Amino acid sequence: MLKLAARLERKSFFACTKVLLLVKIFCKKDWERKAEIAAQNIQLRISIFVIVKHLVIIGLVIPEPASTAAGHRMMQLIQLFSEANHKITFLTASNNIEFSEKIEIEKIEINNESFNEKIKKLNPDIVLFDRYVTEEQFGWRVSENCPKALKIIDTEDLHFLREARRKAFVEKREVNNEDLVNDIFKREIASILRCDLSLIISEFEFQLLTEKFKINPNILFYIPFLTEKIEKNKTSFQKRQHFVSIGNFLHEPNWQTVLKLKSFWKSIRKQLPEAELHIYGAYAGEKVFQLHNEKEGFLVKGRADDVESLFNQYRVLLAPIPFGAGLKGKLLESMQFGLPNVTSSIGAEAMHQDLPWNGFIEDSDENFVERAVELYQNELVWDQANNNAYQILNEVFDKKLYANQFWKKISKIENHLENHRTENYLGKILQHHQLNSTKYMSRWIEEKNKK
Repeated sequence: MLKLAARLERKSFFACTKVLLLVKIFCKKDWERKAEIAAQNIQLRISIFVIVKHLVIIGLVIPEPASTAAGHRMMQLIQLFSEANHKITFLTASNNIEFSEKIEIEKIEINNESFNEKIKKLNPDIVLFDRYVTEEQFGWRVSENCPKALKIIDTEDLHFLREARRKAFVEKREVNNEDLVNDIFKREIASILRCDLSLIISEFEFQLLTEKFKINPNILFYIPFLTEKIEKNKTSFQKRQHFVSIGNFLHEPNWQTVLKLKSFWKSIRKQLPEAELHIYGAYAGEKVFQLHNEKEGFLVKGRADDVESLFNQYRVLLAPIPFGAGLKGKLLESMQFGLPNVTSSIGAEAMHQDLPWNGFIEDSDENFVERAVELYQNELVWDQANNNAYQILNEVFDKKLYANQFWKKISKIENHLENHRTENYLGKILQHHQLNSTKYMSRWIEEKNKK
């Protein structure tokens, strides 16, 4: 590498640069000049090998990290790529809304050939789809116009799993295999297979894909929420009061969670008559505010502007989540901000490995109420829950556990892209069929829109 640098250094650009540097430091002492020349030589050699790669993100929506766990996840991925010296372009057909993250975006149109020229001009090294529906819409265009670009999909959570659990919840029964293999399953698995790499946020979902559905682990990478600068709780038990629940109301499980809380809140209130339950969440409609009842201490507050300061006021988070998938952002934040919780097995899924939970995991209403009261009243139990949170954050979510492995995975695929794609033969088959179905459907819509 140094020999290559030395040869390149003799070329005119580096020769001119060196002359300028010599003029600049000519009047310095001899030993200072020699030291600075040596340092500049090293810097010039290093600069040869600094390559800025281009990441294009195609998003269904603009991230809302203050409102959704998906938005928080996307901003973490953006930070990860930024730290690795990637130029980032965010493409979306969505419009900015009041609570969207203030990032620079470029607008694109769905079913429009203008995307072809745009992506060709951008010439990305990597394309990241923010969920399977964006890959369905734009993946074939990326493959056709930028065949050497590495394609990654961030699954967020497995949408087919969430749908299977929703259906079983509505029908008041357990999830079965038929529920899992639904229409979303076929579309989502096809997207995963068409991409070079899929980011899986949940260890449970990674195992589901590899063990039950036999997806090649070489095209998957487990990377959960990432935490940095982990600190222990600073707001004591005695300085906190009341219960809290939080969740974006565009997400159906959050609405069902609040309905469940409403159904047994009186049982908690009966044992803790001074306690209140405060409900927070973005996009709370009229049906949510109709649950507000000051006399019962069931207070609907609406959007939370600052989760950290908010969580530092309360003593216990309640999250009896009845269905869903992926990881729960509210539960991660409860660990980060010293707020023990009581949740369901769905809520805690894949969030603590075999470590003790930072509170309690209960699925029956009766046990949930009992544990909520215990956690609210017992300071020793509450303190231990916070100690558990600190351990979980360090052993499950610490960024250092995943970042280096992530870049090793990316580098390995980039360096052997053709072999990687050849080994993913199902992906090649699906890519072929997509280019002969989705592609022509999209083009038919394009022509129809021109009329």
